[in-house]
Amino acid sequence: MVEICDYEGSEYRTEFWQGREYEDLAERIALRKLLPPRGERLIEIGAGFGRLADLYRGYGQVVLLDYANSLLREAQVRLGQDKRFIYVAADLYNLPFVDSLFDTAVTVRVLHHVQDLPAALGEIKRILRSDGAYVLEYANKRNLKRIIRCLLGRERGNPFSLEPLEFLKLNYNFHPAFMERRLREVGFILQRELSVSTFRLPLFKRLFDAKMLAFLDGLLQGPMAPLRLAPSIFVKTTVNKAKVEPADFWRCPVCHHSPLSRRGEALECWGCGARWGIEGGIYDFKEPLPRKEP
Repeated sequence: MVEICDYEGSEYRTEFWQGREYEDLAERIALRKLLPPRGERLIEIGAGFGRLADLYRGYGQVVLLDYANSLLREAQVRLGQDKRFIYVAADLYNLPFVDSLFDTAVTVRVLHHVQDLPAALGEIKRILRSDGAYVLEYANKRNLKRIIRCLLGRERGNPFSLEPLEFLKLNYNFHPAFMERRLREVGFILQRELSVSTFRLPLFKRLFDAKMLAFLDGLLQGPMAPLRLAPSIFVKTTVNKAKVEPADFWRCPVCHHSPLSRRGEALECWGCGARWGIEGGIYDFKEPLPRKEP
């Protein structure tokens, strides 16, 4: 069974992102270059506390999906009463949406936690419409810092080997050629690539202001992309598949029946009888509710 990395109850916003203003700014620059500026419906998978949600102003409806309810609640507080946002707790391997629902899908700082990459990419392809855009980020195994450390004997392993590197449990770095192969095998067409966070070193952060580093990063993201030496690689892809008009919105993650019927604070599947809770504006598809007594 596939394991899922769960940030439930973590202090991800306050602990992890403290001191990472440069990385945040650099990633925003990359997303502005790659994201289609507007569309009907976008989903960010692994949206966390909604760090990047302000970049999706051109979309009529935005689904913020994460496995951690606690992070989604933080996102609700940050984003207020904006009705464009739908908050969904679910796992990437069983997305609760019908086929071809979204114009655009985004995953940033997500794939490095994915144990079964083909299965996850297949689900993302399924929910994208024909010619839809998938913008992704992955942690680069053969980044310059790691190459130098390996050559100096300060780090084990071969940065040029194709297999993923699990440096911590459910934390993976990927070789660019490996990632490109997986994307093509699933059916994604690669359109553009950027190298991001080139200056992710303590020395640079001590010497230069975060905004200056991000500005320089933005200038180099395209020219440095062919070298694939940055710690983060951003890729814009599209998918070519049969055009299908989505029949509804929700799909049961257990039996894949759609549509689901709203019954009070729950969605009910008429196919298998599973019920999914809605609590505080968050649609929770992590575990079905107990079955009703007859």
